[in-house]
Amino acid sequence: MNINTKNLVSITEANQNFSKVARLVDESGVVVILKNNVPRYLVMEFSSAEQEQTAADEDVLSVSKRLIEKNRQAYEELAK
Repeated sequence: MNINTKNLVSITEANQNFSKVARLVDESGVVVILKNNVPRYLVMEFSSAEQEQTAADEDVLSVSKRLIEKNRQAYEELAK
């Protein structure tokens, strides 16, 4: 994931001015909140999080299908 330095916000600033964080998320899609100058939290649009989850589910399905095909003989033997 590429992070634009304009999307970095300190935790103190986020606490005092969350509307700024929300505005940055609306503009860029993601904001990284720093705690002790280290990336700690990621704020993103809910719809983006849903899309990420869908992609992860699709990855799991494709891996499952590949493993079933690779080990089909063993699964058929176990099913007997």
